[in-house]
Amino acid sequence: MSEQKKSGRRRFILGGLGLTGALLVGWGVMPPRQRLNTSTPLPVSNGEVAMNGWIKIAQDGTVSVAMHRSEMGQGIHTALQMLVAEELDVPMSMVKPMYVPADKIYGSMAALADGLPFHPDDHGSVKRVAQWVTLKFARELGLQMTGGSSSVKDAWQPMREAGATARAMLIAAAAKKWSVAATECTTKDGIVSHSSGKHASYAELAADAVNSKPGEIQLKRPQDFKIIGQPQPRTDAAPKGDGSAQFGIDARPEGMVYAAIKQSPTIGGHIKSFDAAAVKSMPGVMQVMDFSMEGAVAGVAVVAQSYWQAKQALDKLPITWDAGEYAQLSTENIFKDFASKLDSESGFAYHKAGDVEETLAGKGVAKTVEAEYRAPFLAHAAMEPINCTAQLKDGKLQIWVSTQVPGVAADVAAKVAKLKSEDVTLHMAHLGGGFGRRLEVDMVAQAARIALETRGAPVKIIWSREEDTTHDMYRPAALARFKAGLDSAGKLLAYDNKSVSGSITHQVLKRTFGLMGAGPDKTTAEGEFDMPYEIPHQRIRHVIVPSPVALGFWRSVGHSHNAFFKESFIDEIAHAANQDSLTFRRALLKEHPRHLAVLDAVVQKAGKPAEGRAHGLALHESFGSIVAQIAEVSVQDGQIRVHKVTCAVDCGIAVNPNIIAQQMESAVVFGLSAALYGEITIKDGKVMQSNFNDYQVLRINEAPEVDTIIIKSAEPPQGIGEPGVPPIAPAVANAIFALTGKRLRSLPLKLS
Repeated sequence: MSEQKKSGRRRFILGGLGLTGALLVGWGVMPPRQRLNTSTPLPVSNGEVAMNGWIKIAQDGTVSVAMHRSEMGQGIHTALQMLVAEELDVPMSMVKPMYVPADKIYGSMAALADGLPFHPDDHGSVKRVAQWVTLKFARELGLQMTGGSSSVKDAWQPMREAGATARAMLIAAAAKKWSVAATECTTKDGIVSHSSGKHASYAELAADAVNSKPGEIQLKRPQDFKIIGQPQPRTDAAPKGDGSAQFGIDARPEGMVYAAIKQSPTIGGHIKSFDAAAVKSMPGVMQVMDFSMEGAVAGVAVVAQSYWQAKQALDKLPITWDAGEYAQLSTENIFKDFASKLDSESGFAYHKAGDVEETLAGKGVAKTVEAEYRAPFLAHAAMEPINCTAQLKDGKLQIWVSTQVPGVAADVAAKVAKLKSEDVTLHMAHLGGGFGRRLEVDMVAQAARIALETRGAPVKIIWSREEDTTHDMYRPAALARFKAGLDSAGKLLAYDNKSVSGSITHQVLKRTFGLMGAGPDKTTAEGEFDMPYEIPHQRIRHVIVPSPVALGFWRSVGHSHNAFFKESFIDEIAHAANQDSLTFRRALLKEHPRHLAVLDAVVQKAGKPAEGRAHGLALHESFGSIVAQIAEVSVQDGQIRVHKVTCAVDCGIAVNPNIIAQQMESAVVFGLSAALYGEITIKDGKVMQSNFNDYQVLRINEAPEVDTIIIKSAEPPQGIGEPGVPPIAPAVANAIFALTGKRLRSLPLKLS
C-alpha cells in the first residue's frame, strides 16, 4: 500500500470516528473497562446469589446465565450457556438462560471493530490503532446488538471469564471453610471437592463465595474443553417444540387491544385525508388515527378489540394518498442511474495494489476479460410478522417486542413518548426470524405513538405480510463492473472492480440515531475489496448513490451480492485462462493456507457430480469465517434445480458443531431463495411484490441436501450466522455455466 493510500485511510478512519488527539491520549491512559460486573447487581429472588453480571446460582444449584443477545433461530442461547458451563464446570442440564436488564458490559464490540474497512491481510499500524480506538469507543458506547455474526466472538472472552471467576470464588469459599489450600480443591458437575473427601455443592457455597477473594483467574486450554467443541442439543428446542417459548407476537398483557396499520403505498408518500366515520361503527372498532411521524413512513391505524376487527375496518377505510416526489421511481431508472454513475464517477478505492491501469494497458496482457453483474433489492421476509406491543400508563411505558437492539428500541420508545429512558421497560422475547430486519425499530416507534392514544390500554400492532413486504428496509440493489488481464500463460496480472449502490450505514445512522451519514461505507464493498486472492495489480472501488428506497442490513449484508459478483467473475477468468476453477483459485492462494484447506476439503468431500448434473465452486470469507461451497445442479424443464450443496467452513474453534451445521443448512436455503427467486422491483414509486406468491422463498421439496465439513482450528471463534449465505449464488451460477455454457450475471438466476 502506498504512503498516500495509507494517509488517506488514516484520515478516513480517525476522522470518521470523530476522535481528537486529546481524546485518544485520554483513552490511552484509562484502564480497560471491566466486563464482569454490571453497574447495578442482577436482581435476585428466592435465595438466588448473583456471582457477577453474568451468573446467578439458585438454592437448587441451577445456574442462570445472562442472555444478552437475541435468540432468533440461530441457537445463540445454547452457545452462550456452553461458554459459562465449560469454565464453571457444570453440566448443561444445570444451566438455564435468563434475560437481563441492559448494561454496558453486554455491549457489542466485535461487530463495530469488524466494520472497519481494512483488508484482512493488512497488518499495519494504522489498522491496529483504528481497531484499538474502535474497541475503546464500543466499550464506552455499550450498544447491545445481535448482528454481524458477532455474538459468540464477542462473548468468547467475557463469558468464559465470568464462569472461571465464579468457579475460582466457589473454590476459595470452600478452601476457607475447610481450612485447606485452594490448589488442593477441584470442581466437577457443580461440586467442589477436596482430596480429604470433603465436598460441597455450588449452591451451598454461593453465599460465602460472593465475598471471597480468589487468586489469578485462568481460563481452560482448548485441549481441556469438555463441553465446548462437542455437539450439544439446543436448549431452546423443547420450549419451541411444545409452544411454551415466547415470541414478540405472543405478548398478552391484560386489557390488550389491537392495531392494524396501512402505510403510504408509494415511497415518500403522504396522507391527504381519510374518512374515519366510514368505519367507526364497525364491530370492535375503537379508534382511527394518523400515526405519521417526522422522518418515518406515513400511515393510518385502526385500533379494535381484535386484530381481525381492526384489519377488516382498515381494509374498508377510505384513504386518499399524496404520492410524493418519488411517484415516477422505477427499478429501470435506478439501474440506469447506477450505470451512469459507474461511467462518470471514480468512486472510493477500498483496496489498491500495484498499478492496474498501466498493467492492463501494457504488452504483458495477452487477454482481457470484462463483465457486468447486477443484483436486485431484497426483502427480509421473516416468518414472524412485524409486531410490537406497548402500554403507556401512569407515566411509565412498557414495550414487548422481538428486537435485535433492545437498548435502541427502548430509547426510541422513550423519545416518541417523551419520557426518560428509566421510565421505559422493555420485555425481550424470541424472534421468529430477524436477518437484520429487527435491527430496525420502526415498529417500536409506531406502537409507542399509538399507545399515546389508547388511554392506558396496551396495544399490539401487527403488520400484514403485504405491509411487511412493501415497507421493508431492503438489501441494496447493486451494479458491478470488472476487468481482468491475463498473460499468455494464463496468469492473472491485473484485476479492476468498480461497483455502485446505496449505503445502508448512511441511512441507518440517520434513521435510527439522527446522525448524518457520510464518507465511505464498508458494507457497500465488503466481499469485493477484502478478497484473499493474491493478484499483483488490483483496484476495488465503490460509488455510493443516495437511495430514496429504504435500505437495511440483510443477512450477510454486502457479502450477499458482492460474493456473487466476485466469485462468478473469478470463474469467468479461470475459463478464459483455460484452467479449471479449483486450480485457478489455488494458484491465487499460495499465502493463504486456511483458504486452501477449506477448498481442498470441500472438493474432496463433494466427489463427482451425478450424471446430467454439474458442480459449481465458490469460496468466500466473511465475518472472520472462510466458507467454500460446491453446488450440484441440473436443469429440469428449463428450471434450475439444486440437488446437493457441500460446505466446508473454517470458523475458528467450533463451539457447537451441531449449530454450525444447522447454520450452514439455514444459510444455503436462505441464500438459494434469494439466488433463484428473490427480487423486489419498483414501478411508479411502489414496491410491486406483496406476499409469498410473488416474493417466493424456497419450498421444502426444493431444498437440497447439505453436507457440512467443519475444519478443525485452534483460532478463536468467528461468525457463523451469515458466512454460509454469500457463496451459494455464485456456486449455483458457476454450475449452470459448467452444465450449459451460459453465464448468468444477474440475480435472481434465470435461464431465459
